[in-house]
Amino acid sequence: QVQLVESGGGLVQAGGSLRLSCAASPSIFRFLTMGWYRQAPGKQRDLVAAFTSGGNTNYADSVKGRFTISRDNALYTMYLQMNSLKPEDTGVYYCKGRDWNGVDYWGKGTLVTVSS
Repeated sequence: QVQLVESGGGLVQAGGSLRLSCAASPSIFRFLTMGWYRQAPGKQRDLVAAFTSGGNTNYADSVKGRFTISRDNALYTMYLQMNSLKPEDTGVYYCKGRDWNGVDYWGKGTLVTVSS
């Protein structure tokens, strides 16, 4: 069964850091592309950072220079390092993987709350 499980969310003060993890099973290699999305209260779910099929990375303008997406293929895990957090970064962060057939898989999300 394909699963994506996020962890690492929590409450942090503005200016602080968090690292989110997304554990993929049965294998991270099942996914052609992977990324992190954020849904703020009352808003739509938006892309935060992602790996393209070519292995490049894309970032939302609002997080460039502050967030870094990475992955450890040996651990089947993708990460999102978030630094200099702002209250507007608050939301539920979701991991998404798209497999080689174009099917999207989502995790259940992890809540990040940044206090001012």
